[in-house]
Amino acid sequence: MSVYEVIARLPGIGEVRRTSRALAMLDAVLSPEPEYRYYSFHRRRATSQEVARMVSGAGDQYLIVFSAGGAVALGFDHASPISHWNNPDKKTWPGLFIGLPDELAVALDEPAFRDHDGSLAVTVCFWRTPADDRWRCGPVKGAEKDGADWMFELLADGRPEAYRRFEAHCYESALDIDAIRHVYASKPLTEEIVAALNPELTLADLQRDVAAIGYPSS
Repeated sequence: MSVYEVIARLPGIGEVRRTSRALAMLDAVLSPEPEYRYYSFHRRRATSQEVARMVSGAGDQYLIVFSAGGAVALGFDHASPISHWNNPDKKTWPGLFIGLPDELAVALDEPAFRDHDGSLAVTVCFWRTPADDRWRCGPVKGAEKDGADWMFELLADGRPEAYRRFEAHCYESALDIDAIRHVYASKPLTEEIVAALNPELTLADLQRDVAAIGYPSS
C-alpha cells in the first residue's frame, strides 16, 4: 500500500492532530525516557507550529508539521527501494514534492531529513491545506514500497485498538483498552488512567510531558 491509499484513509487535519497527540501521550506514559519513545508531539512557540514525530530506532521516521497553512507530512523508510540511497545522484524520487504549496514547503528544511552530505532523505510526502477537501501528494510512480503504509498506519486507522496491537508488539504488554480510549478521546489524564497504563508512574511524573505535548490534565 502506497501513499495514495494512505491519504485516502486519513481523516481531517484536526483528527490527525488529536491522534498524534494521543500517541505521544501514551508513549510518554509507557516510556519515561524520551529517547526510547516512538511518538512525540510538541509546539514550536517561535513559529506557532505543532510537530508530530515518529522515530523507529532503525533509521525510519516521519514528521508532521501543523501550521496555519495546513499540515505537511514527511516520511523516510530506510529500506524503501525509492530511497535516495538507491539513486547514484542521491536525489529524491521524482514527483514527491510536485504540487506542495510554498507555505508548507519549509518542512523540507528540517535537519532531521538531511543526510550528512545535505541530501534529502524522504520517501513519503503528503499535505493538506485548510481549503482542501482531502489530503494530497505528488504524482509519484512506483511508490508501492514507499513505507507510507506501516509508518502512518496508526493515523490512518484512528482506533484505540490499533495502538493496543502496536503496543503489544513493541512493548510486549497488554494495556487496558479503556485507558487507551480515554487518551484517544483527549480526556484529561487522571491518577487512575496513569496507573492503568503504567503503575510505576504518577500524574506528577508526567507534568512536563503533558505540558510539552499540550495534552489536557485534570
